[in-house]
Amino acid sequence: MKAHIGVDEATGLVHSVVTTAANVGDVTQVVDLLHGKENAVFGDAGYTGAEKHAPDKRGRKWHVAAKRSKVKAIEDETLRALTEQIEHIKASIRAAVEHPFRVVKRQFGHVKARYRGLAKNGAQMLSLFALANL
Repeated sequence: MKAHIGVDEATGLVHSVVTTAANVGDVTQVVDLLHGKENAVFGDAGYTGAEKHAPDKRGRKWHVAAKRSKVKAIEDETLRALTEQIEHIKASIRAAVEHPFRVVKRQFGHVKARYRGLAKNGAQMLSLFALANL
């Protein structure tokens, strides 16, 4: 099971939760994670190509992390250092998304999902992330 969440960068509150089977790609869930009013979208390398999956192009800026192998493949050291700095800035903004996962895993103790079906596990994740907002 995988939990995908959409988080507001200003407040850090979770506004959308989608649970899927573990073999579902992250990029396929991007439509369900957007609420429609965002100006910028930040995602990790699993969301590469997400702008193609989002149907409405309302002038959003997409900031998706580059895959580590692509950054390491840059031969020009100056360009690689600049790219690493840009990726570090993106990662520092994306770090706000990891905080609700920490609350759910460490404070609520939900580290492993027992198999009860995706519907029941999804309902539990939805309530845990709602409580994490409090």
